Amino acid sequence: MQLTKYGVRLVDIYGIIGAKDVNTLEHLGVEYNWSVYSPTKKSEILEAERAKDEMRDIMSRMIGAEIRYVRLGYRVRQAPYGYMNEKVETPHGRRVILAPHPEEAQWIKKMFDMRVQGNLSDNEIIEEINGMGFTTRSKNRRNVEDKKQIIGKVGGNPLNVKQFWRFIQSPIYAGVNVESWTQGQAIKGQFKGLVSMDTYNKANRGKRTLVEDKDGIKLYKERPPEYLVNKGARNKDFPFKRVVMCPECEKPLFGSASRGKMGKYYPAYHCNKRGHYFRVSKGDFDSTIAEFVKGLKFEPDYAEKLMEAVMQEWDKRQKNTQSDKSVIEKKIQELENSARLIADKIRILSSETAIRYMEEDLAKIETEMIELKEQLAKKDENTINLEEVMGTIKYFLEHLEDLLLDQSKPEKSATLFSLIFQMAPTYAELVSGTPKLAPFVALKDDYAMSENQMVSQLGLEPRTHCLRGNCSNQLSYWPTRAPGGNRTHNLLFRRQTLYPIELQVRKCKLYHPDV
Repeated sequence: MQLTKYGVRLVDIYGIIGAKDVNTLEHLGVEYNWSVYSPTKKSEILEAERAKDEMRDIMSRMIGAEIRYVRLGYRVRQAPYGYMNEKVETPHGRRVILAPHPEEAQWIKKMFDMRVQGNLSDNEIIEEINGMGFTTRSKNRRNVEDKKQIIGKVGGNPLNVKQFWRFIQSPIYAGVNVESWTQGQAIKGQFKGLVSMDTYNKANRGKRTLVEDKDGIKLYKERPPEYLVNKGARNKDFPFKRVVMCPECEKPLFGSASRGKMGKYYPAYHCNKRGHYFRVSKGDFDSTIAEFVKGLKFEPDYAEKLMEAVMQEWDKRQKNTQSDKSVIEKKIQELENSARLIADKIRILSSETAIRYMEEDLAKIETEMIELKEQLAKKDENTINLEEVMGTIKYFLEHLEDLLLDQSKPEKSATLFSLIFQMAPTYAELVSGTPKLAPFVALKDDYAMSENQMVSQLGLEPRTHCLRGNCSNQLSYWPTRAPGGNRTHNLLFRRQTLYPIELQVRKCKLYHPDV
């Protein structure tokens, strides 16, 4: 009926659609739109509904089976980048699983390995990957009217930041599938991932975490840890303000320079916004840090393990470098073959337009080959000298202060300084020499028994001038003597009792210099 007004009539070989329309007012010689109808309209509607029900049944069986197979760990869609679909015999029949792609898989592994190393930023990793010849998967673009005709290609683009993040965050590369058909649950695939779960977790740095237990695999998406969040503005003049804690509230210190009446600035670390007052001048603070660092040493066992780890890492990077060079050389060889094919086609072409397009493609290939050769030359120039690396490590193992007190890079020095503690130290712990150090460092013996560290700055207690070094009086010691007649220092007592009193005295002197 809808097509009749356009002069179109359907012919049904099954006889369901009628060829004639009936006018209920024909005997009166009158015709309206509503009076003309098809006697087979009801049967046509019934047939259409039957066909729709059949389509629903077919789709329910097909999609339902696909969902069940996805929840069993099989694959029913196009393979993601780095994989290819492969049919194998399984307990559920001949099913499709994911297998590593012979060319694309290496790029995914390279991205994860470089992210786990942590010595390059994401943009630097992307630049390195693109420099080695990475391109996205290419597809043919076909004519809408004639699917046999290929009119172009899509894809073949270099890696960008957003795509890099999608690769890193996708759990499919760890052999785990999470999608709408699994209702957001992590399903272990019937295939081996390109990377391990441990590598996946390290590469995502807490933003995505895969955990496998007796109940199965779970994917946690949570806020990154606090130490990975860049909080506040960085100031190279006060690099330790997020590293050393306040001795009163054990929260990060602030760093600023107050201006005096004469216009002079007095830089200091302070904590005065949490119901108490603490302030140490920047000079005294830096001196405390320097004295503490000079009293540290590496544990001998750790030094040996570090050397072994460096050798293993050097071997691994050498293998990676050779692998990268082979990938670049293979890419150059492919481009050379493509250039030869284009050159051969140009010889037999007679159309100037076709020749011009071929010459443009040839110029692009030559440009890409030049870039790859430059990248290959950089790989040879950046070869690591193992002797220099081992010599540098041995030097810093013996001169830890040169590594942690580099004034040219204060922010980096502060970051390295924070790694030598199990938990962030307070300023009082640095003064007393009692922070919780990491297992690979310890205090030097002479530093641990130094009088300068055992007895802090002049406080309320009177000094004993008759003894060598002007030691403090009995308030700093236990009432009893240690074996051999030597007095045992009570650092905990001093930290918890005397040090807060000294802070109040300093505060009083700051606001009342005449007292």
